[in-house]
Amino acid sequence: MRAIKKIHNSEYRPIADLITYSPMPTRSIEMIDPFLFLNHHGYQTYPANNRGLPFGPHPHRGMETVTFILEGDIMHKDSSGHESVIGPGGVQYMTAGKGLIHAEVSSDQFKKSGGDLEILQLWLNLPASKKMMSPNYIGLQKEEIPVLELDDSKIKIQQLFGEWNGVKGAFEGTFPIQMSTIYLAKGGAFEKEIPASENIFFYVVRGKVSVNEKEVDFRHLVEFENHGERLQVEALEESVIILGHALPFNEPVVAQGPFVMNSEAQIREAYEDYQNGKFGSWNG
Repeated sequence: MRAIKKIHNSEYRPIADLITYSPMPTRSIEMIDPFLFLNHHGYQTYPANNRGLPFGPHPHRGMETVTFILEGDIMHKDSSGHESVIGPGGVQYMTAGKGLIHAEVSSDQFKKSGGDLEILQLWLNLPASKKMMSPNYIGLQKEEIPVLELDDSKIKIQQLFGEWNGVKGAFEGTFPIQMSTIYLAKGGAFEKEIPASENIFFYVVRGKVSVNEKEVDFRHLVEFENHGERLQVEALEESVIILGHALPFNEPVVAQGPFVMNSEAQIREAYEDYQNGKFGSWNG
């Protein structure tokens, strides 16, 4: 089995009135190459006539975002012309590439009516060769994402990137990557072989699971060693996990604010390009 290096607790980092926990980066872990950053918003219930999500227009360069909407919704709009509202069970995949401006806010309906909200956003690095690629965005509703079932339907896997048991993911990654959102009924179990050369991203969103004979509670991130290939997972409670794996880039990472590049000079260039209007125009 793949050896576990450490289990990391999330740090509480509220944003305005949005409950937010971040398991990475924290004081105990910086990144799991090429997985850079995760914010876990909620679970919380918004009243009617609320302000919704606080993520107005802001720029990005050199990275990608994968946004998991478990409850509530997100209205996405960006300077490349993409716009959508994605609801519960849906996923958004955005490639910032050479640069764009985007906003992630709640729909008018959610702000008016309120409701439950739980949303996670994971940042993926881009390899140096693709940091200046053209931006892109795809938003898919729950019913548009392929689902694989295991263990007499006690395990339901939303396949996002890569392939699992012949089920191809909903998104084509810009580099080789596997990623799934996994819903587990209590007692549900699965095994997965992952090459020792690949880094694993394993985060428990809800519930409690046993992974390779270690108990992991919700809002905890599991960091694995790079030896052993098998994961054995069992749900000790009804649970949700995010599981991803990919080869590390092993490239320098210089991150500042919304930009993730390979050098300080590239970060300065990103700020200059943004200030000079090279990320596109924003029409609110």
